Amino acid sequence: MRVTVFGAGAIGGYLAAKLAIAGSVDLSIVARGAHLEAIKADGLRLIEGGKETVARVRAVSRAEELGVQDYVVLAMKAHSLAPALGEIAPLLGEGTAVVTMQNGVPWWYFHKAGGALEGTRLDAVDPGGAIWQCIGPERVIGSVVYPAVEVDAPGLIRHVEGTRFSLGEPSGEKSERATALAREMVKAGLQAPVREDVRSEIWVKLWGNLSFNPISALTGSTLAAIVADEATRAVARAMMLEAQAIGESLGVRFLIPVDRRIKGAGDVGEHKTSMLQDLERGRPMEIDALVGAVRELGRLTGQPTPTIDTVLALVRRLATERGCYSPS
Repeated sequence: MRVTVFGAGAIGGYLAAKLAIAGSVDLSIVARGAHLEAIKADGLRLIEGGKETVARVRAVSRAEELGVQDYVVLAMKAHSLAPALGEIAPLLGEGTAVVTMQNGVPWWYFHKAGGALEGTRLDAVDPGGAIWQCIGPERVIGSVVYPAVEVDAPGLIRHVEGTRFSLGEPSGEKSERATALAREMVKAGLQAPVREDVRSEIWVKLWGNLSFNPISALTGSTLAAIVADEATRAVARAMMLEAQAIGESLGVRFLIPVDRRIKGAGDVGEHKTSMLQDLERGRPMEIDALVGAVRELGRLTGQPTPTIDTVLALVRRLATERGCYSPS
């Protein structure tokens, strides 16, 4: 099994290190800059449970050196995907499966979804349908990523918690290609359940991300602080209820009440969201995948999104002023 992880940062690096250490797949990674040079020189280093392990992996900067793969894992952020399509294309053959590990609403959302919106392309995450055309939704295996991982230094990945990468076909079938990949991930010490309804799991994670991420960026607050404050908690709750109405109109099942989901976010503690961390570091922010796409889904389903619209306008303005956002 030939597997390439494209974008070997925190999550991609963790997955690559675990698969490489297990040693049962032909693994390659595509990386850049100091991170790539460190991996080439010293291996991909993983700190897990207080122990450091070195994974020897094939690491390149140009994907075309690797040839066609059985699986391509896309582990970059959503806004980085469209600019990388030309580099990804040489990895794709007729039978290649593409595992999408981006947060937010995926570009393939309406592939095999059924209903009146079947085949709809989402401009917020796939302007002009470029990703749909280049990768092809029929190649996709969806994924919902749960591990908390950090890049401590070039070539050094530190695992904080969590080992689950849920997988699922857009069609809901338990395909051989999804179960085969799951088996290899389990051999590597990861949890890799194959879901029949991966969209509902995407929404449960998105539910918190679309609200707490932009609110944290706007206020500079941690999850615990947002939940503890009555006013910011109310804003988050209003956004989540608007999103829930959209999801349910698309057939999504929300298996936990909104207030329990909010409590779960608060229980994480003094944690800065990824969007706040990106803002503080001057990096591009995942605004469109986490918030803009939900607003677009609201327009498509006829569901009002007044709180989402307001927060989206504010966080886009802030990010633009800081050089962390450019409209698609």
